[in-house]
Amino acid sequence: MAEPASQRQIAHALLTARGIARLGELRDAGVTAATMSRMERDGEVLRLARGLYQLSDATLDAHHSLAEAAKRVPKGVVCLVSALTFHGLTDQLPRQVWLAIGQKDWAPKPEGTPIRLVRFTDRLLTEDVETHPVEGVPVKVFGVAKTIADCFRYRNKIGLSVAIEGLQEALRQRKATPGDIARKAERGGVATVIRPYLEALIANG
Repeated sequence: MAEPASQRQIAHALLTARGIARLGELRDAGVTAATMSRMERDGEVLRLARGLYQLSDATLDAHHSLAEAAKRVPKGVVCLVSALTFHGLTDQLPRQVWLAIGQKDWAPKPEGTPIRLVRFTDRLLTEDVETHPVEGVPVKVFGVAKTIADCFRYRNKIGLSVAIEGLQEALRQRKATPGDIARKAERGGVATVIRPYLEALIANG
């Protein structure tokens, strides 16, 4: 027996408004899992990961993977190479979304867009967080100066050359001042690591 058309309409309206929706959000709006399965079978929606849906004809943003990650890990903050890419500070195209989460936060199952988790202390997780809409989804991303400091802090994970490139581009594009970067580096405990690179780049104009 076909479900009432209104369920499909509700799902369509919700996905149009939010870009990507979890099954829990759809259920709260009165849409059953069975309806979503039928909509997926009929090609109306895409299942991005377990319980995560998007309209099949939705226009994808260049940062689509960040929107998907934000829905799968609501407490996560885009960080490191993914944040550098978002801010236009690197030519790297990360194959995974780098997300910062708390020390005890739940980690998602490995499906859909690959996610690389880095655990931050509560203090470092809540500082300098910006929210940007991507495909209608609010995505939390660390600000430029904080991202640079974090890249030096996790240089063993991402590579020192990537951190230096980010620093260079942030200064060249004037997206952060040397003072901002130095302050965030101090807060992140990497002031002595970043100082020589910062001084050399400032000296070179």
